Amino acid sequence: MSSLSRGEGDASRSTLVWDLFVRVFHWGLVGAFGAAYVLSEDGGTLHHALGYAVLGLVTARIVWGFAGTYHARFANFVPTPRAFAEYARAMAAGRERRYLGHNPAGGAMIIALLMLLTATGVTGWLLTTNAFWGSEALETLHGVCANAVLVCVAVHVGGVLLASWRHRENLVSAMLTGRKRKD
Repeated sequence: MSSLSRGEGDASRSTLVWDLFVRVFHWGLVGAFGAAYVLSEDGGTLHHALGYAVLGLVTARIVWGFAGTYHARFANFVPTPRAFAEYARAMAAGRERRYLGHNPAGGAMIIALLMLLTATGVTGWLLTTNAFWGSEALETLHGVCANAVLVCVAVHVGGVLLASWRHRENLVSAMLTGRKRKD
């Protein structure tokens, strides 16, 4: 059954969860990081500009994590270690509860991605400075961070697909429309 037939497109049975800022941030980050990664061998001006765009997006998202709408605020989705462990156990048993916003695994992934993206951007910027120009160690760290982002993205996409299947809702569509079913 499609998400629209389940009522996610019907305003009476759905609710706005992901505000416009969160959705633009998410898909903008996908595009900017993806393009910067593809252009990583070049390391030229476009790669640098995309890296700065990623850092700008991450900075804006961190601000929005404190000042944004309810489901965008860190206080409403960053799990405690105990909450994360309990959710992971329930998920492994196939009995995790559905969350309207981010579940504890998703919340933990957001924090991991924000930290790794920041580390990737900062190490990339440092490589353009006189102090670190040509530093092989920093260049290696930059690459490790970027590859770790890709690993996290793969886990994130897998988690989205699993949660979409288990809870019978299209989470990709929700990140496009901002709406999820109320129940």
